[in-house]
Amino acid sequence: MGGRIAIVGAGAVGGYTGAHMVQAGEDVTFIDPWPAHVEQMRKHGLRITHAMKEPEFMVPVRALHVTDAQALAKEKPIDIAFVCMKSYDTAWATMLIRQYLAPDGYVVSLQNCMNEETIAGVVGWGKTLGCIASSITVNLPEPGRVHRGAAKHGAAHTVFRAGEVHGRLTRRAHEVCRLVGHADSAKVTDNLWGERWSKLVANAMANGLSACTGLGGADMLKNETIRRFSTRLGAEAIRVGQAQGYQLEEILHLPPDIIARAGEGDEEAMRACDAQRFKDAKHTAAEQRPSMGQDMQKGRRTEIEFLNGLVVREGEKVGIACRANATLTALVKRVERGELSPDPRHIVELRLN
Repeated sequence: MGGRIAIVGAGAVGGYTGAHMVQAGEDVTFIDPWPAHVEQMRKHGLRITHAMKEPEFMVPVRALHVTDAQALAKEKPIDIAFVCMKSYDTAWATMLIRQYLAPDGYVVSLQNCMNEETIAGVVGWGKTLGCIASSITVNLPEPGRVHRGAAKHGAAHTVFRAGEVHGRLTRRAHEVCRLVGHADSAKVTDNLWGERWSKLVANAMANGLSACTGLGGADMLKNETIRRFSTRLGAEAIRVGQAQGYQLEEILHLPPDIIARAGEGDEEAMRACDAQRFKDAKHTAAEQRPSMGQDMQKGRRTEIEFLNGLVVREGEKVGIACRANATLTALVKRVERGELSPDPRHIVELRLN
C-alpha cells in the first residue's frame, strides 16, 4: 500500500479506477460534486459492473461531497490526488485539493484532453503528472454504479499510460502506474505529450459525433458517411499533432499515418482503417456511447471546446485548417444550446470540400 490518495471526481474513470484501488487495499478518499452519487456511495459503496466477462463487485468507500472536503484539513495530508473531472472543471478541482496536499504531494490528470498546463497553473509543474486512460470505455449510468462497456484489455492493449511532463521515468510515475494498474494494464511512458495527443485524436473521432448525432459507437461505425467524417476528423487532428512535433502513438490500434491518409482520401488506407475499427468494435458492447454522447443524454455540458475545438485552435497556430473539426464543434455547441436536436442528418447531409 502507498500513501493517502484522493480521487477528485468519482465519475466513470475516477470511480472505476479508484474502486479497484480500494479493492486492492489502498487508502482512497472520493470527492465528487453530485450529491446523489456521494450519498449512494456512502450508504451502499461503489458498484462496478461489466458488459463482458469480468464479474461485478462492490466496495465500501469513503465519499465526500465537495462541500465536505474541508474535513481533510484535520487529517493526514494527501500524497497523490487524481483529478478526474471534466476538462472545464480542472482548475477549481485542482484548487480544491491543493490545500490538502502533503509537501511532496502531487496531482495527476486522469482525464481526457490536455489539462496538465491548467493543473500546473495551480500547483506548479513540479507537482503535475499525467495519466492517459486509453480505450477504457466506462460510464456512470446511475448513482453509485460505474459500468464498463468493454472487456479488460490486459496484455492485448495497455490502457493506462502514466508519465511526467518532462518525460523522465521517475519513482512518482511508477507509483501512479502501480496504482492505476489495479484496474487494468498500465505502463510508465516517457512520451506523455505524444500519448495525450494520440488519445485526443481518438476522442475527437467519436465523442463529438455521438453528441451531435445521438448515436452510439456501433451505429456511427455502421453509417459509411459518418464513419468517413470520423476518419477525416482524425486525419486533421493527426496532421496538427505532427506539425506540433508530437511523437504520436498508435491510434485505435493503427499507425497514425494510416488514419491520416484514410481521412485524406487514400482508398487503401480507408480499407485498412475500416477493417481495424470493425474488428475492435467486436470487443465493445453495441450500446456503449462515447462520453460526450453520454453527456448530451444527461443534459450536461460537453468537452467539445477542449477536444475538436482545441484541434481547430492548435491547427491555426501551425497553419492547418481543420474544417471538419470546426464544423463539428459548431454543431455540437448548437445541440448543447437546444437550437438543434441530436440527429445523424447533421453529418449525413453535410457538404464539405
